[in-house]
Amino acid sequence: MESIYDIEVTKINGESVLLSNYKGQVLLIVNTASKCGFTPQFTELQALYEKYKEQGFTVLGFPSDQFMNQEFAANDQIIEFCQVNYGVSFPMFAKTEVKGSHANPLFQFLTKKQSGLLTEGIKWNFTKFLINREGEVIGRYAPQTSPAKIENDIQKLL
Repeated sequence: MESIYDIEVTKINGESVLLSNYKGQVLLIVNTASKCGFTPQFTELQALYEKYKEQGFTVLGFPSDQFMNQEFAANDQIIEFCQVNYGVSFPMFAKTEVKGSHANPLFQFLTKKQSGLLTEGIKWNFTKFLINREGEVIGRYAPQTSPAKIENDIQKLL
């Protein structure tokens, strides 16, 4: 896979979309979960999205149930939870495998470009990847890293 923009993903409503639709934007790609200790990060992710979306910044949320079953079974439950509890209006995608042999091509691409501290793969919910306007993976942030702590890095890319 040459570019992040060659990857096709499925939105939470079931619609397929190419990531090339986000070309020219700064992206923060996050594997999310509705029932995780880090779930309150949705508040900060939404705040960053609202603050910078007019400047070409987007958060892309990819729910995953691969870490201790911390996600709802159905996509409609996931989006309802995110909207009702956290006011999420940034793009959310269908429940996705983010690690292992069946990992979504997007997460295979991201982890190949930006390894974690001890392992290449995703270790937990709310791992975050920062992508510049050219589609390059600029940074990877641990689950416990508050989205607010990424704000300076986002500003530099905008």
